[in-house]
Amino acid sequence: MSVKPDIRIQAKDFDINAEIGKLTKGRTDIGAVVTFTGLCRGEGDTLSALELEHYPGMAEAEITRIAKQAVTRFGLLGISAIHRYGKIKPGENIVLVIATSPHRQASFDGANFLMDFLKTRAPFWKKNHRADGEDGGWVDANDADDDALSKWGK
Repeated sequence: MSVKPDIRIQAKDFDINAEIGKLTKGRTDIGAVVTFTGLCRGEGDTLSALELEHYPGMAEAEITRIAKQAVTRFGLLGISAIHRYGKIKPGENIVLVIATSPHRQASFDGANFLMDFLKTRAPFWKKNHRADGEDGGWVDANDADDDALSKWGK
């Protein structure tokens, strides 16, 4: 059976349980489901919102490319990634990654691999909106994210 990654970029929120159900319903070969949900931080109540922009078409293509690598590299039975765009308030969902496999380690590794690439290579831009009304500016790349990516090699 060929695995087709489910990759979506959308403004609306997502339902984690519904998304897990889409990957697992009627499947008896899945032994592990790993999810990662990224939330908007309030940065000590200094942030009123995080605004995310993306390059439509290119973002989906890049995430799909990496998701296909994850499927092959870790023997995944399913993989999904949903990334939101627009203004997102503290505590709200930003991103969801789900990986399924026969055994847990492949699911953990697949989800981690996709998330590390998504944080560093997917064409998204983030702008902080401060609670005090001042311009929070665009968020710079994070060295820790690049370090995390380096563990996967090329």
